[in-house]
Amino acid sequence: MKDKINYYLKQINIAKEGGGKNRIDSQHKKGKLTARERIDILLDDNSFNEIGMFVKGKNINENEKELAILGDGVITGYGRINGYEVLIYSQDFTVYGGSLGEEHANKICKILDMAIKNKIPVIGLNDSGGARIQEGVAALGGYAEVFQRNVLASGVIPQVSAILGPCAGGAVYSPAMTDFIFMSEQTSYMFVTGPEVVKTVTHEDVDTEYLGGANTHTTKSGVADFSFDNEIIVLQELRRLFDFLPQSNTSEAKMKKFNDDTSKKIESLNTLVPEDKNKAYDIKELIVNVADEKDFLEVQKDYAKNIVIGFIRMEGYTIGVVANQPLALAGCLDINSSRKAARFVRFCDCFNIPLLTFVDVPGFLPGTDQEFNGIIKHGAKLLFAYAEATVPKVTLITRKAYGGAYDVMSSKHLRGDINYAWPTAEIAVMGAEGAAKIIYKSANEEILKDKIKEYEEKFSNPYIAASRGYIDEVIKPDITRIKLIDAFKILRNKKLKNPWKKHDNIPL
Repeated sequence: MKDKINYYLKQINIAKEGGGKNRIDSQHKKGKLTARERIDILLDDNSFNEIGMFVKGKNINENEKELAILGDGVITGYGRINGYEVLIYSQDFTVYGGSLGEEHANKICKILDMAIKNKIPVIGLNDSGGARIQEGVAALGGYAEVFQRNVLASGVIPQVSAILGPCAGGAVYSPAMTDFIFMSEQTSYMFVTGPEVVKTVTHEDVDTEYLGGANTHTTKSGVADFSFDNEIIVLQELRRLFDFLPQSNTSEAKMKKFNDDTSKKIESLNTLVPEDKNKAYDIKELIVNVADEKDFLEVQKDYAKNIVIGFIRMEGYTIGVVANQPLALAGCLDINSSRKAARFVRFCDCFNIPLLTFVDVPGFLPGTDQEFNGIIKHGAKLLFAYAEATVPKVTLITRKAYGGAYDVMSSKHLRGDINYAWPTAEIAVMGAEGAAKIIYKSANEEILKDKIKEYEEKFSNPYIAASRGYIDEVIKPDITRIKLIDAFKILRNKKLKNPWKKHDNIPL
């Protein structure tokens, strides 16, 4: 028995060494952690239980079988984050460059299957050279098996990916189908084809970082949701995100204890909106001030900055926030902001996270570039997402709500539950100057000035909309947090179902 236990302990040590000391040292020199170090940082202390430690790869040449490494380049198992269960896989770049072979894929699939069956979130730590070439089509089939499970898990459990090394070719599509993507700056990248192929086909001379680095995907493409200086911060922030998310689409909402006054007035909000209607202000000041303990986790903060999305808590419960940002493009909706917000709204609706919408939008961004690239269809995605959502929806118009953009931003007409406005709100088909110029296009300058003033008095306020029931209450800015807390409290048991369908056909 003693010999068997000793052999068992030796095998565990071999498995934990991965590709060996030299390759671990190489990983560290690149500023990267090992797969096991990442798990240790991400999960609660001593909570990890490994599955499949002794799995070996298939299709290895007969004379190389002794070189098969235990675990086959991916560590899988389950543990806890802040006490909540999570399933995890972490690719090990020290073993075959983290490449995906048949057994490697099977281990990931087993984790995804367990996650779906048991309604437990899944986290993937990606650090892989791609498909294992020597396993041929079996490796390609392995990727497809993982993709299929990503699709089945979508909307059932939260799926989060961290890109902590290379992620190229077919390997990018599994993270792309998950709900949130984290990247580590300077040490991770994602692209479908690498710099050499790009140069051969398009004659563009680009490096790895510019083509698919964290900065590219958080500012230009919008593929990634978060990027941070190094892996340790990535894993810490992933823990923070996880704290906002439910376990599944049927689980109870997480409730976090908080130390904040639910009945406090916030005097600074009374002067947030400038007297000058064309002057910008930072909508994040409003978001932070209404949040418990001023805790706001912004998602995609460097992409499509004219709209702000992210998570706050109110009375300890998670709320998803969507807000126009007057500091960027005057808060106009364009293609990228519409896509960004639509996906976020749909995520919140999937997982029963109530939606809070702050509106200051002068309309959709005009121009040939927007029209030629499909602003109509992309804008419709946001409209569709809000109209489809059945979670509690509370809306506050702080200033401008013009034209179709007023409708799109969780208006009463899209089943908004409680719609507030500040006294500074302007709800109209368009701004006063533009409207007067259209209605009185032949008027001289003096008459036009009078008509602009008349239009402002008639329409640049929230009271006509309130008289029709489109605004439920006009509120003083300083009591906004109090009103929002009361609104979400009364909506906490909301039940609403859409007509049965196999699935919808959102305008993709």
